[in-house]
Amino acid sequence: MDFHQTFISPQKLKRRSNTMKRVLLLVALVTIVKILNAQQNDSLRLSVVDFIQKVKNYHPVAKAAALQVPKANAELLMAKGAFDPTVEFVADRKTFDGKNYYFYNTSSIKLPLLIGDVKTGIENNGGEFKDTELTPGRSSFAGVEIPVAKGLLLDKRRAALQQARIAVNAGAVEQRMMINDVLLDAITAYYEWAAADALVEIFNNYAQISYQRLQGIKTLFINGDKPQMDTLEAFAQYQSFEQLKLDALVKKVSATYELDNFLWDANNQPQGLLAQIKPQQNWMEIALNWQTLEALQATARQQNPSLQQYDFKLRSLEIERRLKFQELLPTVNLKANLLSKGYNILENPNAAFFQNNYKWGLEVKVPLFFRQGRGAYKMAKLKIQETDFFFQQKILSVQNKLADYYNQANQYLAQQNIINGNVNNYRQLLQSENLRFANGESSVFVINARESKLIEALQKSIEVNVKMRKAYYSLYWLIGNTEEAVQP
Repeated sequence: MDFHQTFISPQKLKRRSNTMKRVLLLVALVTIVKILNAQQNDSLRLSVVDFIQKVKNYHPVAKAAALQVPKANAELLMAKGAFDPTVEFVADRKTFDGKNYYFYNTSSIKLPLLIGDVKTGIENNGGEFKDTELTPGRSSFAGVEIPVAKGLLLDKRRAALQQARIAVNAGAVEQRMMINDVLLDAITAYYEWAAADALVEIFNNYAQISYQRLQGIKTLFINGDKPQMDTLEAFAQYQSFEQLKLDALVKKVSATYELDNFLWDANNQPQGLLAQIKPQQNWMEIALNWQTLEALQATARQQNPSLQQYDFKLRSLEIERRLKFQELLPTVNLKANLLSKGYNILENPNAAFFQNNYKWGLEVKVPLFFRQGRGAYKMAKLKIQETDFFFQQKILSVQNKLADYYNQANQYLAQQNIINGNVNNYRQLLQSENLRFANGESSVFVINARESKLIEALQKSIEVNVKMRKAYYSLYWLIGNTEEAVQP
């Protein structure tokens, strides 16, 4: 080998070293500027806690969820209406061809009780052709009507009242379920958006670094210190990062639109995300409150909204079963009334309510085959059995899903720890390679390879972190309290 081909003068080595130092200085300056810009924009960041609070306060589904308990209370009020006292007035009169055929005037108050009804009132009847069963003139009455067989222990209005009270509790669970679902979707959208933004930042950062490197290598090529192949190598790396940045921007725009679905204001108007708003800084480092699988499963058994709804449904069906049991009993209604002349039932000049001033009746109705009652009762029992089957299956499904999400979350967490180590290793290798390159001991190809490995690790770190958080928040979603998982 020719000595002149291998010897490089000290001046040329010094010039090359100075050029590489300028390249590295530019790269460092780009990084510092980005850090300063990030610090200035901290006030324009949307934290996950603030985002979830906005969703809970203003999202239409959250507002609709808040109506579930008032709706259930309205149903309860309707059921209580079956026990409202009623005031009744009936008047009927007929005159024809100068004759007063009849006139009937009855005013009464009916008070429903848990068992039977109490009714009291006054009458004024008269006319030439009045009904002979009616008492002429003014009279008053007070009496009760009581079922002594069918309807004694439970009737439709009492069953409706009991079921309405259960519905109030079920309404609260429905409200929690609706909020739970929308918060899980919202937090998933948030981390997808945060991940897309992080990728844009990474590719934009390394696109700028690769561009500065390209300019430096061009200078070295012009000075005759680097071959043209190095400029092509640097340019290809720069184009690759630009392409990745554009692809990440497309994904970020899609993720932003998805996030916009959850942002509303107090006036029920959509509130789009401002372009300058960025995710919470260091969102990948937000601490998570890990619990044991056994503790999560025990909590889910008590608080999972779907399981609670099955419990409420079974309780409601049990009331229906008891009501249908009444269909197996004969109808036996007892009516008893005290009568008095005049409008004051308490005044009885004869003092003989139970000798001659009374009216009573007995109604008995017995189906010969009880087929309707037996069929209704059997159907009610089958509904309970059917619902219990689904309930047991739902319990198993929730427990298995919890175990699955728990395993996923822990596996992703373990992967995250390994990947973080890889990121640190690849970053150190890249830094060392840049120093070797500055000293003329490395090549653009090796730097590009190191850089690509680091970016792959960063991408994988973001991807695994998002998957881990999705699995983690799904655990709390199954418990029925996604909001608890995002508390600061």
